[in-house]
Amino acid sequence: MAQSSTTPVVVAKDLVAGYLPGVNILNGTNLYANKGELVGIIGPNGAGKSTFLKAIFGLVQVRGGSIELNGEDITGLKANKLVARGVGFVPQNNNVFPSLTIEENLQMGMYQDSKRFEERLEFVTGIFAELGKRLKQRAGSLSGGERQMVAMSRALMMDPAVLLLDEPSAGLSPARQDEAFIRVSEINKAGVTTIMVEQNARRCLQICDRGYVLDQGKDAYTGTGRDLLNDPKVIGLYLGTLGA
Repeated sequence: MAQSSTTPVVVAKDLVAGYLPGVNILNGTNLYANKGELVGIIGPNGAGKSTFLKAIFGLVQVRGGSIELNGEDITGLKANKLVARGVGFVPQNNNVFPSLTIEENLQMGMYQDSKRFEERLEFVTGIFAELGKRLKQRAGSLSGGERQMVAMSRALMMDPAVLLLDEPSAGLSPARQDEAFIRVSEINKAGVTTIMVEQNARRCLQICDRGYVLDQGKDAYTGTGRDLLNDPKVIGLYLGTLGA
């Protein structure tokens, strides 16, 4: 849980960002994540949730505002530099190398620090035990939920200060969705600060320490997951249509 006396791991202030010139998706978004927290981001389609994660990870041009990691400005750094600084990112789609084995996918996650492979492999297979038994299997033969596990594991190989998850339950069956949320909780309980964008709003708020509701590129509401679940405005505006 959060330790408010320490510097937050991630702070995003007044972020303005977008893909096309003159068209902003984020319009002054704010967020912070303390060490060990699980922070959820929900909101309607087009609110800027995934864009927000991509802005943190250097995949979208930031036009205004700032992003800090452990007190250092990382605004605008490219993804490879951010991985080296301790930012892990799991995209929603195309998140494994299908022609490579599970082990080779995990090695790809360690290309900047290959000497620690065995140590980190032990950590991730402690969370995803079934992957440890199938390291020689090609990732392309895995189900969607299993691929999601490989993608999360690969991002964890570099021992990130923060893990960014873009809709980990997307496209999965209801049973697999439950598994995905359990996995996210287990990663967080292992001490990894986690920021998760999720379309299944209710489930997200049930497991997160704090949540943010994004709407039209701004943080419209924020609070503990429990507070947001019980907030009449959030229920009326968002939870009625999101992941009911």
